[in-house]
Amino acid sequence: MDVDAGTVLAKDSLEEFERRLRSVLHSQVEFIQLIEDDLVYAGGKRVRPRLAFLASRALREEGVPYEMNLAMAVELLHSATLLHDDLVDDAETRRGKEAAFRKYGNAVSVLAGDFLLSRLLFLLAETGRVSLVAMFAEVARRLAEAEVLQFQVAAYEDHSLENYRTIIEGKTAALMRAATEGAALLAGLDEAHPRRRGLAEFGEAYGRAFQMRDDYLDLMGDPERLGKPVGGDVREGKLTLITILLLKRQPDAVRPIFLRRGQGDGDIERLRELAVSTGVAEEVVEAIRDEVRRAKAALSILPDSPARSALAALAEAEIERLA
Repeated sequence: MDVDAGTVLAKDSLEEFERRLRSVLHSQVEFIQLIEDDLVYAGGKRVRPRLAFLASRALREEGVPYEMNLAMAVELLHSATLLHDDLVDDAETRRGKEAAFRKYGNAVSVLAGDFLLSRLLFLLAETGRVSLVAMFAEVARRLAEAEVLQFQVAAYEDHSLENYRTIIEGKTAALMRAATEGAALLAGLDEAHPRRRGLAEFGEAYGRAFQMRDDYLDLMGDPERLGKPVGGDVREGKLTLITILLLKRQPDAVRPIFLRRGQGDGDIERLRELAVSTGVAEEVVEAIRDEVRRAKAALSILPDSPARSALAALAEAEIERLA
């Protein structure tokens, strides 16, 4: 089963998801409504809700109770972090539109993010599952710590592989895990249950592969396919797996480029060339493949089903997107 099949599998759920999301996010305050319209409805692949729906159907053909609440909750937490991230990163745009804080100001943008979080809390409360609230609280903690750690790493120039892994697990994998393990929690499976552990491991490994692939393409991708110039992370002073390995292999050549944030003529192209010539690019691709293999292996505990196949296909697609 390919990714398109996975999309079809969750199509009805995703259509209902869009309807419910609009209802949950309705506000009589115009600025809030405008920001949510720009951010939440202006595109996005709905990866996290799709994970929640597919994990739910992989456990039960009819889905677990409150799967819709889980799907909306993971999307709202993701969207709230985007509002805050854009402000912190001083971003110009988000999904092709002017970043909310530039359009409406810092205070309104942050408070709109808080509005999203308030709706998230409502959705979690509706389930009546305190353990699900605790799960999302833990995700929020990991998100916040990972964001601060990223600044700390830059300040101390402590660019270790361990720190990189902690950052991508907190910023990306933790929420992916909540989408999949949350379905098992709503199915009534305790933390020790093999199927819950399998879905948790899948979410973490898939989340790591997802972020590692995104980081790789930021430097090595095709600008036309990406729809943006390559090297954005370097220009923002963010070191990712590929640039950390380059710094270790070719410190004399690479360190000056990082210190000037890739602003010199030919800096980004030089990094791309070094990544290929040193074998670092292929090493990162293999690391992504390893995470995809871990994700797919974690699904083996689940019964064979279209939903399980769709989850495996989503993971495999992270490799295909590198081509």
